[in-house]
Amino acid sequence: MLMEAKQALTQAGAQNKSVYQPTQEGLIFPQEPVFASVAEERRHRKERLTAACRLFAKHGFSFGFGGHLTVRDPEHPELFWTNPMAVPWSMVKTSMLVLVDHNGKVVEGKYAINQAGYVLHSAIHEHNPEIIASCHAHTVHGGAWAAFGRPLPPVTQDACMFYGDHAVLGDGAGKVPVAQESGHPVARAFETNKAIIHQNHGLLVASRHSIDDACWHFIALDHCCRMQLMIEAARDIRPTEIDPKFAAYSREHLGNEFIGWLHFQTLFAEISHQQPDLFD
Repeated sequence: MLMEAKQALTQAGAQNKSVYQPTQEGLIFPQEPVFASVAEERRHRKERLTAACRLFAKHGFSFGFGGHLTVRDPEHPELFWTNPMAVPWSMVKTSMLVLVDHNGKVVEGKYAINQAGYVLHSAIHEHNPEIIASCHAHTVHGGAWAAFGRPLPPVTQDACMFYGDHAVLGDGAGKVPVAQESGHPVARAFETNKAIIHQNHGLLVASRHSIDDACWHFIALDHCCRMQLMIEAARDIRPTEIDPKFAAYSREHLGNEFIGWLHFQTLFAEISHQQPDLFD
């Protein structure tokens, strides 16, 4: 059973995946889930995807029907769960999620999807079969920073999460991705990066671990873009860049997939408590 697996990990001290892992046994600490069935894992992924939608709303990422979150189905990896078209992030429920294939054909669900937006996600998942989840939204700070066509410099510890692990992509900058091939440059960029700053468009994040991790790192990336815009506004003061070896060290401790998953657990606990209807 899932609960028994969690308790066993806790009693054993758990696998040491970060410096934040408690060394003392018997303490309450989030444990990655172990599933008794594919159905249980599917339900888990769908609930976390729904929670991510609600969190995007809470962080002010809503922009009409713009934005898409996807997570691969655990039983049918060629299929993906995504948010329904024209349903506000704040109103998405687990029962509303749509299962689609690489061509954007709805396999399960009552709602349509954003075909133009799905071009990017389909390409990301098809080209990178190890990627489990991806996120994109038209955020204010991410969109503003993307207009510069520059990577985030390592001038804050938080920004080090993305040091050497994000890329700026100019292909198709500002053009609505309608044609199927529009997603190919983005898909290739995710071969070696967890985040993309699509010039004149916005942010995209993918995870080989979970929708939890993808959601957290998207929120974190927009947060870092906001800080960088504030830093850029102080034109008379030049920021001090972090030493490359320290930036890389911080990335290993702050920007890995387990830490992304771990951060998300705090957000999930809050949103599921405040908005329990998301599980409907």
